[in-house]
Amino acid sequence: MFIVDAHLDIAYNALEFGRDPLLSVEQIRAMETDDHPHGRATVAFPQLREAGVGLIFGTIFVMPQAAIRPSDGQGRLSYHDAQGAYRHGMAQLDFYRRLTDIEDNNLRLVTDQLSLDEVLASSQNGGQPLLGIVVLMEGADPIRQPEELEMWVERGLRAVGLAWDDTRYAAGAWRGARHGLTKEGRAMLEVMNEFKLILDLTHMSEKASLEALDQYEGPVMASHSNSRALVPGERQLSDIQIRALGDRDGVIGTALANGFLRAGHRKGDRKELVTLDHVLAHIDHVCQLLGDARHVGIGSDMDGGFGVDDIPAEFDSAVDLPRIATRLKDAGYGEADIAQIMGGNWLNLLRSIFNG
Repeated sequence: MFIVDAHLDIAYNALEFGRDPLLSVEQIRAMETDDHPHGRATVAFPQLREAGVGLIFGTIFVMPQAAIRPSDGQGRLSYHDAQGAYRHGMAQLDFYRRLTDIEDNNLRLVTDQLSLDEVLASSQNGGQPLLGIVVLMEGADPIRQPEELEMWVERGLRAVGLAWDDTRYAAGAWRGARHGLTKEGRAMLEVMNEFKLILDLTHMSEKASLEALDQYEGPVMASHSNSRALVPGERQLSDIQIRALGDRDGVIGTALANGFLRAGHRKGDRKELVTLDHVLAHIDHVCQLLGDARHVGIGSDMDGGFGVDDIPAEFDSAVDLPRIATRLKDAGYGEADIAQIMGGNWLNLLRSIFNG
């Protein structure tokens, strides 16, 4: 089975914490102390490959200085202004390019149908499968002005989320979220339309996301968002947002952070309280609401600020991602729907931008 994980902070973890994704999870854990600010590592390329992951969305993520908490480390990739966000964001894009161009011949930067086809073919030819990386910007502040987007696209960017926290483009979902898009955000969407980039609604306030869906004509997704009907809070998607994404043939990536899977769960609560049943519930909610399995996938965010103690009980690392398929089968999902959820829906979304 070809698995796609639509949200991993590979470059951020490498440049902020020195986590080399070419090493194994075990090697990374052995190099770190037990009190690492982001917990024990769960993601590395060897484990992704062993799981059957053929494609990931690798993020460009920089943190506003005002949002840093003690658990976020030293804040090497934090920023005070647009120039700082640009510098740290470009360093992460360069990291992905260096990985795929120089450091590992079995990695590919996926930017078009040709490179996607190369990755897909490699999984069927009996040799060493390639691992594809689609570059996704999580929070658009590294783009100093909308007109600069063309340069980022030329260097490989293919998906953009306008907000993580509040940005100058859109309100985020963390701070009461009464606001929507800014004037600059609307201008950004106009430029994104020219390049048919994927718009990622995760982390945007509900108001901003619905305004964006009303204006933006290109492909849309929520790379790592769960259902608010099951876990309250604006960080999750309301049924209104889910239906709107379904109407636009968007895809929603189920996040594997325990706090996004179980209502009331907090970082540090017992891992055993969250299981694959919670993952299934969020996937099933989307499928039941929209009437099919075409709009949900995996966006684990498994390396997004937490570690092994804050992912479901059945998971130790990314190598366990196929357990989701097993749980779906046990719940009565057919093989075709399981294949779509585990990766096919993301591939269809990418084909829509590469062949549109």
